[in-house]
Amino acid sequence: MSRTRARVSAPDEACVAAVDLARGAAEELARPGEPGEHLGFESEGDRIVTHYFACLDKAYRGWRWAVTVTRASRAKKVTVSEAVLLPGTGALLAPEWLPWSERLRPGDLGVGDLLPTPEDDDRLAPGFTETDDEAEHQAVFEYGLGRARVLSAIGKDRAARRWHSGEHGPHTPIAHAAPAQCSTCGFYWMLTGGLRHMFGVCANEYAPDDGKVVAADHGCGAHSEAAVLPPPVEQAIPILDDLGYDLMEEEAAGSVDESAAEELGHS
Repeated sequence: MSRTRARVSAPDEACVAAVDLARGAAEELARPGEPGEHLGFESEGDRIVTHYFACLDKAYRGWRWAVTVTRASRAKKVTVSEAVLLPGTGALLAPEWLPWSERLRPGDLGVGDLLPTPEDDDRLAPGFTETDDEAEHQAVFEYGLGRARVLSAIGKDRAARRWHSGEHGPHTPIAHAAPAQCSTCGFYWMLTGGLRHMFGVCANEYAPDDGKVVAADHGCGAHSEAAVLPPPVEQAIPILDDLGYDLMEEEAAGSVDESAAEELGHS
């Protein structure tokens, strides 16, 4: 049994020799002097050859002009089939195109903008399939409000991770310097549902997180039970009178003769 081989046609000599014809086609598309040296050719098939020329335009570094020439069967005249600018090795390319829904970032939504949610969004689930704590009561409540979909388990997990690792979570400088956690603060308003044990809303108008969702282990200096230490008592500076002096009387001599010797010992 013999192995089959694909037939590879040799480059057409007339098409290979049509370098000037290909250069002229590139010069018609580019500005004068932009097509550079001939970089080589590539056979595309029977009597089809593509010539490559360097692109000298500073805005297209690493690109090259590709001009495809061909000729009809048994014809001697070579004609231009296609001319295009193609990227080469190291060429500067635009980033891969992404749909707008994948390019959107938090905070991009402005006044009047609409953000449709796809039907298969894994962050949402039909209201009647909610399986979290107090599922039946929650489903009736949500259905009564006309909400066809509610947060799914994936949606809740993503929200919890995002809130806990953000600036209102426990890993921030203000939380580390706080006297206590938000869970022990009187201004901490717990959420309802499955996230009530982890998050709440700050209701202290003087706190930097007022009206925002905060983690239970977050904290700030506006804690309701923060104790204010009394100011330290400053010691009074002693007053010294260095403008006058007092006269001290010399003490009278005592009745004991200090020169007399006293026997020491036991009686």
